[in-house]
Amino acid sequence: MGIMTRFKDIMAANVNSLLDRAEDPEKMIDQYLRNLESDFAKVKAETASIMAEEKSAKRKLDECQGEITKMGEYAKKAVAAGNDNDARRFLEKKGELTQKQEVLAKNYELAQANSAKMKQMHDKLEEDIRAMKSKRDMLKAKVKVAQTQQKINEMGSGMENAGNHAAAFDRMEEKVNRMLDEAEAAGELNRSGADGDLDDLAAKYDSTGTTSAVDDELAALKAEMGL
Repeated sequence: MGIMTRFKDIMAANVNSLLDRAEDPEKMIDQYLRNLESDFAKVKAETASIMAEEKSAKRKLDECQGEITKMGEYAKKAVAAGNDNDARRFLEKKGELTQKQEVLAKNYELAQANSAKMKQMHDKLEEDIRAMKSKRDMLKAKVKVAQTQQKINEMGSGMENAGNHAAAFDRMEEKVNRMLDEAEAAGELNRSGADGDLDDLAAKYDSTGTTSAVDDELAALKAEMGL
């Protein structure tokens, strides 16, 4: 691809559209800037070369025009001096230079057009680079804001997890308390059962004592009756 074709493509490129489609805008804009700056160095050198060609073509055209004017003046002087042959030679030379002038004029016109195109490309590329650098700075600032927001979001998520852990500990504490309550209730029931057995045992002996007294009284009654 020739340099003119390549930089026509650069002129037609929509920088903002490229950035909008980029997956990583910050990385994309840095890479695109490097490419643009590399291209800009080539455009600058090529523009200087073509502008030099324009100046050279203009100088040759001016020099030819000067020679044409000079030959015309010499022809007049030769005629005034009565030297028609000399005048004829000057006029012949003037005719040759006139033909050459037409070629030089076309060359200068082409060089002028090429120079204008390259200058336009140079200025457009320079403007794109300035715009890209400005947009890069804004993008990097936005990336930092986004990164800070991401950290805040992660911290918020961590706090939510901590809340979940606290709730789990609360449930665990409730379960332990319930186990403790059940154990204490079972202990109370066990103690209540032991006291009941002891009461029954005491009643046994209490009952035995009462029966023995009744038997003694019955025996005394029988003795009294002579039975």
